[in-house]
Amino acid sequence: MGRFEIPDGWQAQAYRFALDPTPSQVAALESHCGGARFAYNHMLAQVKQVMDQRDAERSYGLTETELTPVQGWTLPALRKTWNSRKHVVAPWWGENSKEAYNSGLDALARGLDAWTRSRRGERAGAPVGFPRFKSKHRARNSVRFTTGTIRVEADRHHITLPRLGRIKTHESTRKLARRIDAGTARILAATVALVQGRWMCSFQVLVQRAVGTPPAHARRSVHPVVGVDVGVKDLLVVAAPDGTEIARVPAPKSLAKAQSRLGALQRKTARQVGPYDHATRTRRAPSNRWRSTQARIGRVHARAASVRHDVLHKVTTVLAQQHQVVTVETLGVAGMRSKGGARKKGLNRALADAALAEIRRMLGYKTPWYGSVLMEADRFYPSSKLCSVCGGRKPSLTLADRTYVCEHCGAILDRDLNAAINLARLGDTHNAGGTRTGTGSRPAANHRVGHGRGATQKTRPAPAGKAGGCEASTRHNTTGVDQTGTASPEGEAA
Repeated sequence: MGRFEIPDGWQAQAYRFALDPTPSQVAALESHCGGARFAYNHMLAQVKQVMDQRDAERSYGLTETELTPVQGWTLPALRKTWNSRKHVVAPWWGENSKEAYNSGLDALARGLDAWTRSRRGERAGAPVGFPRFKSKHRARNSVRFTTGTIRVEADRHHITLPRLGRIKTHESTRKLARRIDAGTARILAATVALVQGRWMCSFQVLVQRAVGTPPAHARRSVHPVVGVDVGVKDLLVVAAPDGTEIARVPAPKSLAKAQSRLGALQRKTARQVGPYDHATRTRRAPSNRWRSTQARIGRVHARAASVRHDVLHKVTTVLAQQHQVVTVETLGVAGMRSKGGARKKGLNRALADAALAEIRRMLGYKTPWYGSVLMEADRFYPSSKLCSVCGGRKPSLTLADRTYVCEHCGAILDRDLNAAINLARLGDTHNAGGTRTGTGSRPAANHRVGHGRGATQKTRPAPAGKAGGCEASTRHNTTGVDQTGTASPEGEAA
């Protein structure tokens, strides 16, 4: 099956709304999510059984033609086997939409494909393990609908999904409804998931928009090229190539502000009857008070995440709308948090609270919308160690050094501002034909750098079929390598 291609003049975009289902609708949603999980686990067991059987038959000396037939790993192959077995293993399958089981099978096919490509060395990032069974206590409740009745109702306060019917929303759906009424949007799929105690519905939509044109209310800044330095104290510092500080946005630190309340709730839940008995090492039914406290903890985390995302969306939208070229760092945030243990748990928590990688991800899809260009500095570009005045390089710089003191010219600058200026001059090569690092009259502004000294221009829109992309992996090659792959029909052949 060919990959879906976005038509010219259209963009893939997501609209997410909080749902307000009735108790019967909540039960139906949980049943759909349970059906997806059951189909996933059943077919994963079938795949493992066939693999083990073929290994055993090889040990008996059988030839390849005499082995048990291979169970295909693609979605069509898994779906064909499931349809032939569902009447026996799941006689209740008719209670849910067929899309529920298709969601579980699609997740399994993607997991097997990721494991296969990781073994072959075709997938960037950390090695991917073989798919594991999903537990109802730990797995995320989610189901995706791609066919059937999927629409936004005319009253703009209800949506309709297959087999679930009309569901009320907490907020108005007018932003999506207006586009659908005007014929400039088309719904492709809808995903319903339980996110921190609240049911959310995300619509994957094709939107017709003038790509590369900022909205009428957006005003372009007098500084077309800017550099953005991100951090945990100041979320981002924006500077121009001439050294002007344009903006400094403090980090919201929403998780840090909620730590005292979270600590009190977590100490409370530790005194209650939880789902696991440490004395007998067995699972048990948790008490209602434990469930209530866990729900309160989830609401605290949900609010912290909402505050963080609100700030990130606002600042990235302003950057994409007001400037023509935005240069950011390519930080390995996952690697920064992978080591250190207890001695740097405070820094790890601060890095997670700031969500530094989200800034680059959001700018990656917003800059093409508004006609801007996102440039990513090379991972090893020393933006913090270079002097923005003379171009000299400082041999060492620790996190405790918040002021940059140049050993060559004696300049004293704010550390983050100095890094933002260097990034802005790096991005100015795109505007100036790749001949210099800045537009000012200082020596560093006239330093010749060839093709951007490691900057990578990134204006590729996200594919419509994979809203999440490959965010979990660390991309080592940003030259446009195709991230798609074909699943192997069998693990031992990979």
